[in-house]
This record gives sequence, C-alpha cells and structure tokens, in this order.
Amino acid sequence: MKIAIFLFDKFTALDVVGPYEVLSRLPDSQIYLVGLDKRDYMDTYGLKIVADYSINDISETDILLIPGGFGIDNLLTNQKVIEWIQKINNSTKWTVSVCSGSLLLAQAGLLDGKNCTTHWRRKEQLKNYPVTIQNERYVQDGKIITSAGVSAGIDMALYLTSKIIGDKGAKMIQLGIEYDPRPPFEYASPD
Repeated sequence: MKIAIFLFDKFTALDVVGPYEVLSRLPDSQIYLVGLDKRDYMDTYGLKIVADYSINDISETDILLIPGGFGIDNLLTNQKVIEWIQKINNSTKWTVSVCSGSLLLAQAGLLDGKNCTTHWRRKEQLKNYPVTIQNERYVQDGKIITSAGVSAGIDMALYLTSKIIGDKGAKMIQLGIEYDPRPPFEYASPD
C-alpha cells in the first residue's frame, strides 16, 4: 500500500503525524513524504519534517493525504500543486484530508457536489465551494474522506484503516497506539 502525505510550510504537525502513526501500521504500507520540492518543511511552531520526494517523483499512489495548517492558503493558487493533486487522485483508492486540507481538495475540484468537513474555523471558507458541509469528525463521500480539525485526523485514519483491513485490524492498531481519548475538559463546541 503506497501512501503519499503532502507537506508544505506551516502545516499542522498532528495533521501529519497522527494519521502517519495509524497508516504506517497497515500491512505492507510504504509512506512517502512529498512536497513541492525535496526539502525540510516547517510547521507553524518550528517542527521540521523532511520531504524525501517532490511532486515530480510521485505520479501515483493508493492513498493521498492532504494535511491542514495555516500554510494551506498559500497553496490554493499554486497551479502546479492543484494539477498534481488532480493527477494523483486519478490513481488513488482513497484521497483524504485533515483540517483545512479539505480546502486544497475543494480547490482541485475533488469535492464538487460532495459531503465533507473541515476545521470549524474553516467552514465559512469551505462554503465558497460547491460542497455540502457536515458537522462530523470525518465524512466519507465515495473514495474521499475529509476530517475536521487536527486530532480528528487520527479518527479519520482509523476509520480508513477499518475500510482497508476491517474493524478487527483497525481496533488492533487503535489498541497498539493506546488511542482512547479522555480529555481533561468537556468538549466546547464553537456553536
């Protein structure tokens, strides 16, 4: 299973690392960290992750994951990135996003007419596209799965894992990473 995770400057770290931790445990998985160029990419707070591959190196993949972050806005007008996402999507079994990564999928036209979600702060921006926004942690519409903000990427990755290897395998991965959220505070909704 070939998995491409797209990197860019000002990504949100957990959007990348959370799904990576889950998807890297899929049997026979190979993860490719891909950027516009081969180089270090830095999150908003200074964490660096190396893209060992450029978008010129990856022409097909089984899973494409687009994380979110403040840097996503700089990519919405980057035609080279948009065209790469459109091309890669033609080969994927699954195309997924975390947080504001859904905006990049929408800009590429992949969410047209689809149900989707994103971080609550980005829902107004996502309404500019022909989509139906759901207030859910993750939403599947066909082969596309979008997830809400940051930590929802782990939920999405576990759900995707269940689609690939079944519920039992996904539960084993969830157990292996001890993912059993019990936040110290009651969830506060933006509503």
